[in-house]
Amino acid sequence: MNHSSRDAGSPDIPEERKLYVVDSINDLHKLNFCPAGSQQLLAPEGKTRDLRTDAGNRSSRLFFAGLIIVLIVSLVLVSVVLFLIIQTGNGMDDVSRRLTAEGKDIENLKKLNSMIVKRLNQLDAERN
Repeated sequence: MNHSSRDAGSPDIPEERKLYVVDSINDLHKLNFCPAGSQQLLAPEGKTRDLRTDAGNRSSRLFFAGLIIVLIVSLVLVSVVLFLIIQTGNGMDDVSRRLTAEGKDIENLKKLNSMIVKRLNQLDAERN
């Protein structure tokens, strides 16, 4: 195998391309010296990684993880709001019951007051 001086350490060839070339040479070597069917070789497309696809997968995973976190936080906030609404409703029911009971007490006190005033007026009328 002939190696040119240009391929050995050329700075203008990216590292990924150099690895692809080495893998291709290894595949050719396996084809020449290994019996047929004993080695399954990957297609050249399988050997190279597309960095854009990895970044896209990573960003989509982050997006979905963020979306799930936002949905969970939203669910918790909605649950807290519903809890507060229910508690406020219960508090309003208690206040309403108290006002109704106090209203009845006030009516009873007014009746009692009018009875006392009538009795006092009768006593004043009897004295005079």
